[in-house]
Amino acid sequence: MLADLTATRERLQSGATTAPAELERCIAAAQAPANHHSFVRTTFDQARSAAAQPGQARLALAGLAVSVKDLFDIAGQTTSAGSTALADAPPAARDCVAVARLRAAGASIIGRSNMTEFACSGVGVNPHFGTPAAWDARSGALPGAPRVPGGSSSGAGVSVATGAAFIGLGSDTGGSIRIPAALNGIVGFKNTARLVPTTGAIPLSHSLDTACALTRSVRDAIVAHEVLAARHVTRSQAPLSEYRLALVSTWFLDDMDATVARAFERSIATLRQAGARIAHIAPPAMQAAPAYGFPAPEGYAWHRALLQRTGARYDPRVRARIEKGASMMAWEYIELLQARQHWIERMHAELRDYDALLSPTVPIVAPAIADVAPADGLDAAQDAARDAEFLRVNSLLLRNTSIINLLDGCALSLPCHQPGELPVGLMVWHGALKDDQVLNAALQIEQALQKEARNNT
Repeated sequence: MLADLTATRERLQSGATTAPAELERCIAAAQAPANHHSFVRTTFDQARSAAAQPGQARLALAGLAVSVKDLFDIAGQTTSAGSTALADAPPAARDCVAVARLRAAGASIIGRSNMTEFACSGVGVNPHFGTPAAWDARSGALPGAPRVPGGSSSGAGVSVATGAAFIGLGSDTGGSIRIPAALNGIVGFKNTARLVPTTGAIPLSHSLDTACALTRSVRDAIVAHEVLAARHVTRSQAPLSEYRLALVSTWFLDDMDATVARAFERSIATLRQAGARIAHIAPPAMQAAPAYGFPAPEGYAWHRALLQRTGARYDPRVRARIEKGASMMAWEYIELLQARQHWIERMHAELRDYDALLSPTVPIVAPAIADVAPADGLDAAQDAARDAEFLRVNSLLLRNTSIINLLDGCALSLPCHQPGELPVGLMVWHGALKDDQVLNAALQIEQALQKEARNNT
């Protein structure tokens, strides 16, 4: 298993290793076949310079490698958001807020990670820059044909899972951090959106976009969040038995494939054996959730002029999704805003007795890339079949995660599969500004699951 940032930082402080040495390991991993298509641009020499700066070991990120999703501005680089439509855009004049905070904390940025074009799907395929294959951080390459990495932070997820980066900066509008976390056997924390500025990032939905990160452990997720949000997480030493947890037994549990169902049910049983009190609930408001209808109209508002100039360069799947936003009437959008706010208030009231909620992150394991690959024009029937499967898979991958964005909540996905199984994520979540509760509960949950895994090996 890969060492996490926290353990590596401890080795740096003890003199057992150096930031430049650790960076070279990450660069070697980034250049290995496992990271084919993970990056759209690498900046190894700049990262070497950053890692060699004196005093790095005293900083939160200690000169260690970080990847940056291709929708965040980095000074002097063009931000392409996984698309060729912005190839002629001028380089960014300055780092976005998230990147600036990572640098100030000692990050060595090794490159821009690949992504779904304009962050428009949870699958992770990209017809312009290729699609990185999912990788299990615990056991390596997945068996059989290459599988989708999850999106839209696809390259970020693979870069962390393969050891190329300790932190993958990404975004989450409907699950784009947590889906790659689940499919690559790592941790992804979606904080309450308002806690981290998205200034300097290409938007998908200003109502839902969240800047956040993928890591190798929950404790690293806390470190990354403290850097990105410029805030301190209040730690708790409470044991698992003191947390009031609930399993939401509505459609969160529908359509689970056999691997996910087995891992999720085993995880719940393990947590109960470790002393967790887990209630089964079905909040009435959950069935009344408004439509996840913000990305299309809000995305179209940003893309309208670009589509007129360079629409032919867009992935047709992405273009079709964005252009749906042109048909929404102003009154429909206003009603949606009002319905969301009313629903959030209802949900908060119904969930207030619990410290955290539990669900599968996604109900399926990663499907084969070949089954959902973009159309190539060689076989119309095959292209149509792949498009239909893409839509089905995308809907399933986004179903459980997007509800948290709609709730304006926070959520963390952590691995809950065992060796020999495809990666599966367990999602720990709650409403807005419950971030510290979720992180502290997730620490205890991670420890319980890891202890059970050690006992079974």
